[in-house]
Amino acid sequence: METVTFHGVEVDRCTQCKGLWFDAMEKEELKRYEGSEEIDVGDAKLGRQYNTVDRIDCPQCHTQMIRMVDLGQPHIWFESCTVCYGAFFDAGEFRDYKQESFSDVLKRFITPERR
Repeated sequence: METVTFHGVEVDRCTQCKGLWFDAMEKEELKRYEGSEEIDVGDAKLGRQYNTVDRIDCPQCHTQMIRMVDLGQPHIWFESCTVCYGAFFDAGEFRDYKQESFSDVLKRFITPERR
């Protein structure tokens, strides 16, 4: 992991897959800052491939994380830690998370249920 900083908020980015690790409430904080999507430099296509890997351990607590779906954008699937409340977004997911649009409403109806 490498540390990237935006407006004083430090986020960890995987040097291999470019996924992002957010400590508790960091993703919500960064979502409010204009331009923060620039920390998500990974290839979204590669991120979608990694999205199938969902049994991963928390880089902080080393406990198995759970699969989550963003309620406002259910096509965004990420992993979250039940101990420290951190979250891992695959490459491209944070950029998508920042941009809620009318197409996200449509995606609610066509996105398959996460199992």
